[in-house]
Amino acid sequence: MKINHLNGLRAFEAAARHLSFSLAAKELNVTPAAIGQQVKLLEEWLDVSLFERRSSGASRLVLTKEALQGLPDITRGFNALSQGLSRLKPIEVNPILTVAVSPAFAAKWLLMRIDDFQTSHPEWDLRLDTNIRTLDYLAESIDIGVRYGKGNWEGLEKSLLMTESVFPVCSPDLVKKGLFNLDNLTDFPLLHDLSLPKESGFPSWSSWAKQNNVHDINAEKGLKINNSASVIQAAISGQGVALGRSVLVQEDLDCGRLVKPFPDLKCHIELAYYIVWKPNGLEHEKIKAFKDWLQYLQ
Repeated sequence: MKINHLNGLRAFEAAARHLSFSLAAKELNVTPAAIGQQVKLLEEWLDVSLFERRSSGASRLVLTKEALQGLPDITRGFNALSQGLSRLKPIEVNPILTVAVSPAFAAKWLLMRIDDFQTSHPEWDLRLDTNIRTLDYLAESIDIGVRYGKGNWEGLEKSLLMTESVFPVCSPDLVKKGLFNLDNLTDFPLLHDLSLPKESGFPSWSSWAKQNNVHDINAEKGLKINNSASVIQAAISGQGVALGRSVLVQEDLDCGRLVKPFPDLKCHIELAYYIVWKPNGLEHEKIKAFKDWLQYLQ
């Protein structure tokens, strides 16, 4: 394969992951025009269209059927090349351990425990990446992280960390104001967590009401926030009733900042917290140590 076709494959793979020439260009340190030209040359060589270019919608780039079929193998191929090259280079002593977690998981669970790891392993400098978007571990040099979902992330190895349950939570003040039973729920605002897309499977107030046979509430109204930690803070401040995720609200429940007005009503959830790391990452002492430490906490 000519080198320009290899460059075209790299440009296509990055653009397909991001569904954006601009983000692919940023990752590969070239211009968006260069990405577009490389993809065009690859399409001409293959005699296949790889993207549908649209003038409107959530994404201007849409993968064609042929692109969707080929992308997983191409991504695995580049991951394998990256790992192979890393084995050819001399082992470098890098004291930085980069950990990727969501802002809410960092604020409500990890930061209150992380001092224990740092005390046990002063030889490594810990860097937390709390970017809200999904990160490419290889492209962005992430060593290990914790992700919330169903455990199906292409190109990453994983281990279950924690399951959780979902249930209504509110401030003690709302209980004092009359939130005693389900009949009173309609008198209080609902707080909605929009940090996860609908297709993720995270329960909404509508699905919670359906599972618990709760009727006569307007499950769509209320304050909508796209950050889980902010939803919890809004509940603590008495702004409404939130669907609390047990892992994120446990500390606030223990301290009395939040209460469960209906302790017996929970919502079935298929999502969980997983430790994830790049392929062969456990060959590095610092990554294995952090994984073992997380699992030890459980």
